[in-house]
Amino acid sequence: MADIFTTIGSWLTGLFEGLGASPALAATILMVLGAAVLASAVLFILVFNIWFERKVMARFQDRIGPNRVGPWGIFQTVADLAKLFSKEIIIPGGADMMPFMMAPVIAVMSVILIWAVVPFTPNLIGTDVNIGALYFVAVSSLGVMAILMAGWSSNNKYALLGAFRAVAMLVSYEVPLVLTLMIPVLLTGSMRMNEIVAAQRIAYLFMMPLAGAIFWIASVAEVGRQPFDVLEGESEIVAGYHIEYSGFAFAMFYAAEWAHGFAICALMAVLFLGGWRGPGVEQIPTLGIVYFLLKTFLLYFFQVWTRAILPRIRIDHIMYFCWKFLVPLSLVLVVVTVLVDKTARSLIPGYMLTGSLIEMLPRAAVLLIVNVAVALLAIAWVAWLGRRERERAEAASVSIAPIESGATAQQAR
Repeated sequence: MADIFTTIGSWLTGLFEGLGASPALAATILMVLGAAVLASAVLFILVFNIWFERKVMARFQDRIGPNRVGPWGIFQTVADLAKLFSKEIIIPGGADMMPFMMAPVIAVMSVILIWAVVPFTPNLIGTDVNIGALYFVAVSSLGVMAILMAGWSSNNKYALLGAFRAVAMLVSYEVPLVLTLMIPVLLTGSMRMNEIVAAQRIAYLFMMPLAGAIFWIASVAEVGRQPFDVLEGESEIVAGYHIEYSGFAFAMFYAAEWAHGFAICALMAVLFLGGWRGPGVEQIPTLGIVYFLLKTFLLYFFQVWTRAILPRIRIDHIMYFCWKFLVPLSLVLVVVTVLVDKTARSLIPGYMLTGSLIEMLPRAAVLLIVNVAVALLAIAWVAWLGRRERERAEAASVSIAPIESGATAQQAR
């Protein structure tokens, strides 16, 4: 059965050429239309996701959530957007106008640009560039620039502190994110997103669960969602980098954060859960978008779940967790995976075959054993660190006790 999206694209191309457009012009018009539709779809899903997250969070907190505007309160987000549209954008005195106004635009655009390399079906992708994974890393870094521009140009110490936190934290978590992103790229032998999905007859999350977990944690930290939301810690720096923004400018930062949260779910689905892969996709390619959205929304629900139950982590603990745990663990995992995978190719006959699910089982078993072994070593390492820290604390308390008892006796005399 033909892919419905390919059929629509062919029909539109024929329509434009029938109206007198050259093939090159017809392809350009189709590309612009596709980009407009994709950007509109991302923003439409964002409106739904805000309502969805507020309802789910309310249930976790024993509340009802939005329930007044529209059925089940589904139009509450529309009402909030209308309110923000009507409010004045107040620019503080001493602010640098150009970066102050550009920052929210860059924040939104950086999220929308990520979707250009996300494959929805085998034949539906914005642009299947041969450096899709590298493109994702480069574009997502623009969000950090937007946060730095907002904090630096606001002429506010709380905004500046939030921006500095953003640069320190988000750049740090880029390291384990990129290291674990290398694993699906190495297993596939390509940085094309569509080829990474096509190679996952067995989802990489089941072959490399530790790599998937590290990638997920680093992605959530890069977005700045709980428990890593210190960029806008209300109890510490009021609202962080966007404290001086109001009206539609604030709404754009708000939209960028929520859209980025959904985008990392889509990328996790593509890189580790097989993206559009599922039963019947070979016969009916349009089913791919259904499987892709199901996996993405399942991950988004998990993200909302963790946001509802985990407290905010202190900034120094966040940095310690990244540099002292995630980065070494990611490096060890990448090196061991490459070495074991290379050795197994020469020792196990048919190790690299990918024609069917059965043929991929030897490689999947080897990589899963590697992940379990590295995870057990990491757990033992953390247990040793915790034991050492506890012994240090006990030794410190023993050394302090005689001093305190002596001071108490002297006071009694």
